[in-house]
Amino acid sequence: MPKIFVNYRTGDAEITAGLVQRELSRVFGDDNVFFASKSIGSGHRFPQELLTAARRCKVLLAVIGPKWLEARSDDGRPALEEPEDWTRREILEAHETGAVILPLLVGESARLRGEDLPPELGLLAECQYLRLKHRDTTADLSRLIDDLTRLVPDALPAPRVPQGGATPVEEPRTEPVDGRPARMRAGVIKHRQRGGIGNLNGDLGTFVSEPQGPVHTGSGHLYQAHEQHLGPRISGDRQAVNYVADNHGTVSQQSEREAPHAAGER
Repeated sequence: MPKIFVNYRTGDAEITAGLVQRELSRVFGDDNVFFASKSIGSGHRFPQELLTAARRCKVLLAVIGPKWLEARSDDGRPALEEPEDWTRREILEAHETGAVILPLLVGESARLRGEDLPPELGLLAECQYLRLKHRDTTADLSRLIDDLTRLVPDALPAPRVPQGGATPVEEPRTEPVDGRPARMRAGVIKHRQRGGIGNLNGDLGTFVSEPQGPVHTGSGHLYQAHEQHLGPRISGDRQAVNYVADNHGTVSQQSEREAPHAAGER
């Protein structure tokens, strides 16, 4: 059941109400934001769906524009005084079940005063309100989202888990070594993928997954010896490396630098 109910009056700031619910749905998810024209499906019973959502929400956001108080019923009376007025009913239903009522004043709409409201709705004049100005919509929406996050923290959707069961893990910072910048600068994702490279981010250098043959990532030439030798011989950068590997994860290696030439030798 949606935790945030967007209440508005048809003919008064309803376009703004639609824009607000769209932004809230983007942050909190469609299932957590109730907006009558979006949330009630075709063929569903309108009164039942509307009142049930109002009774079960945790926050009712009352979008109030400049014509909100001026609305009249068919007999000319203020619409807010009519027991069957939907805007009124939604607010009262949410209030009676303990929901937080949050007035959102649109543009230059006047702050609500108790004497301008029916006694049953006097609570609106006592509630701390927010204002949504058309000239500063981004900042005002950001504040609204921050307030709703504090009021209903469980309305935020759970973090998504990457496909394949990968779990993001915070990578410890790697300090420079011998004055050289560290090579490992990335968030690591624990993921095992056969036959290729998994999910990696950042400057990782060279990564090889399950090699099936000789691998050489340095400079110089690579020579592969025959079976009678201890292992392939790699030469380059004035050094020689002998290693024995079964290409299944076990590697033994020995490295030694060439001895310097004696004086006079070429």
